[in-house]
Order: sequence, then C-alpha cells, then structure tokens
Amino acid sequence: MTLQIVRTIAELRDVTGGWRKAGLTSAVVPTMGALHEGHLTLVRQGLQNADRAVATLFVNPKQFAANEDLSRYPRDEAGDAAKLESAGAHLLYAPAPEVMYPPNFATTVSLSGPATAGLEDRFRPDFFAGVATVVTKLFNQCQCDFAMFGQKDYQQLQVVTRMAADLDIPIKVLPVPTIREADGLAMSSRNAYLSADERTKAVAIYKALTQAADAIRNGTSPNAATTKAAASLTDFRVDYVEARSAENLARVETFDQPLRLLAAAWLGKTRLIDNIAV
Repeated sequence: MTLQIVRTIAELRDVTGGWRKAGLTSAVVPTMGALHEGHLTLVRQGLQNADRAVATLFVNPKQFAANEDLSRYPRDEAGDAAKLESAGAHLLYAPAPEVMYPPNFATTVSLSGPATAGLEDRFRPDFFAGVATVVTKLFNQCQCDFAMFGQKDYQQLQVVTRMAADLDIPIKVLPVPTIREADGLAMSSRNAYLSADERTKAVAIYKALTQAADAIRNGTSPNAATTKAAASLTDFRVDYVEARSAENLARVETFDQPLRLLAAAWLGKTRLIDNIAV
C-alpha cells in the first residue's frame, strides 16, 4: 500500500469524506515529524481502533516560545513518510504554515483546567494554547473518529481530551502508553539532541520516577518521594518532579487515588519530560 500525501484542507477532506461515505472509520495521529517508534505505535494503535489511519505533520510555530529555536527542530518529511508507510498509515497530511495560519488569522483557544496545573504551563506559558489551537484545527480539518495521543506528554493528553469534550468536537481521544527504549528512556524526538554521554545519563529520570512510585506504594508520602527523586537528578537542572491526580492533575498530599508522577529536567541543552502511573 502506498502512502498518500495531501497538503490542503480540501484534499484532506476529500479523502476522509470518501472513507466516511464508504462506511469506514478513521484515526488521526497528530505529529510534528521527526518520527520514532512511539509515533509509529500510535499509528498501529489507531489501526486497531479504526479502518484507516491519518498522520499529520506540521511543525507548529505557536508551540515554540521566544527562547526555543523553531528552525532547529528536526525535519525529514521523506524519512517520516517512509516510516508511516511501513506502519500502515493510509494518509499523510502535511500542510504549509500558510494553510494552517492564513493571513489575518486571529483566533486562539483559551484554556484552564489541566492546562493551568502548574507543570509544563509554568515553564512554557504559551505552549498549550498553541497545542489546543492547532489540534482543534486538525480535528476539524480531518473529521476523523479517533485521535491517538501518547501518555508520554501526559498533561498535553489531558488538555486535548478536556478540550475536545468541552468544545463538542465529535472525536474520541484515545491514550496510548509511553514507548520506551530498552533501558527505560521514553522515546522522544528531542532525544536526538543528546550527546552519547548525555544519552547514558538520561535514563536517570525514569529510574527516579520508578523509585518514587515504589516508595509511595510502600507508604512514603507523595511529596517526600518526589522531593527525593528530584534531589537524585544531580546531572540535571530540574524544572519539576511532582505527584498529581491522574484524573485531573490536581495537587495531592496523600496516596488515596490513582496518581501520576511527572518530571521535566534539562540535561545539557536538552529538556526531557517523562511520567509514570502510581
């Protein structure tokens, strides 16, 4: 099967609309490219829930803060397309910036709830508005039945799920577990920025979260466990290591509900994030 590539909304809707008329369901996997096995797992999971899979490829400028280098973000459309084809995707939607944000574009999705939980939003205040705006547009453009999002970006998953429900977008957001390297490091496009030495050290975040989760299960308070985990990351500049409600990311004092441990830390010039369930 050959992957079809489209670049306009009209082309995209022509294909997905044809699927609907034929009685076929579809799942969308929004990406910014630089694809790895985690993304391809989202495609495969999409095909377990739907008849057709669409991947989108758009490096969204509204997700980048002033201190983040948009031009440095890795881009390889041909390589990404080959990977998507191998994973069984039927369609790649790769719009140009002017398709997503035409002249006089003036609308942004406003958020609260999980988008203002004091985690990623504390360090990247405009990030989730950029995510929500582009994802809303992608959902409306593709008009698929399902959307696949990885749990690695857990706060993003919660934001998108809440947004789709609140705005009555007729799409079901399905979470997919984090895909990890053999040593436990969460797969991420940003891992490509790590030097060989940094790559060896990077797994410490996952190990710290795992040890904290074990401690909480054994009776240590969530705050004490995450404080110890943060202190153990001596090679990193830690933004946060926190225990939150798995349902809504509210702050917690005790382990009386399902929790999510979330961390973000800099290793050299690369910012890594991860999370696990408790």
